[in-house]
Formats: sequence, structure tokens, C-alpha cells
Amino acid sequence: MRPRIRIVKGIWHEPESVAYLDAETIRRKYLAILEEVINADGYPEVATHDDWLIEQSLGFLSRLSPAQYEFQMLLGVTPKRGDQLVADGHRLRVYVPYGRDWYAYSLRRLRENPEMAQYVARGAISELFAAR
Repeated sequence: MRPRIRIVKGIWHEPESVAYLDAETIRRKYLAILEEVINADGYPEVATHDDWLIEQSLGFLSRLSPAQYEFQMLLGVTPKRGDQLVADGHRLRVYVPYGRDWYAYSLRRLRENPEMAQYVARGAISELFAAR
């Protein structure tokens, strides 16, 4: 068996009872989990927009072939970083809300964490100016 393990570092606010809140602890634990998945011959799914974590993850993943892992990002959030990962030969899965309830889902997620709106807006504006 080669289990697929999605390792997520999001920007959602969770209570201290279920999540680490210190940025350095979150990053350290994320990389420890990534290393465990690699050592267990799992298929790591690196889901983050954190540039520092992406760079550190690339170091851990360098002993694997690109067919043995993937990065995951949300549509519209740091699209240039995703493009660069693909250009460098890495797999990237982009998550897109879709279906009948995509709008309600998206609004609910924005209400849960209004900070997400700035990432989406920044990505949209960046794409608008890049198209000129």
C-alpha cells in the first residue's frame, strides 16, 4: 500500500484545543509529518501556499521522483507560485469550488475567514494586470 496523505496548512482559525496556533510550531510539525509520510513510502500531498514551507518541502521531496508526490493549491491564491512549481516539473492539483452550491460554499468559507478574500482579490488583480 502507498497511502495518499494530504498535509494541509491553511489559514483557517481553529481553537487551541484542536490546532497549534504558533506559526513556528505549525511549520515544524508540518515538515515532521511530511518526513514521516515520505519515510513510510506514502504519497505526500503538500497542500499549502506558504512559500517557506514549499521551499522546505522541496528539500524533503528531492529524493523522490515527481510522480511520487504532488502540491495542492486553491484556485486564485498564489497562481504564479503554482505556475512555477509546474514549470519546475512538479505535479500540482488546483482545487476549484464547483457544482450547484459553489457560490454558497465560497461565501461560507469567506465568512469563516475574511482574510481569504485578500488572497483571492490579490490573485485576481495580479491576473488582470498580467493580461495587459
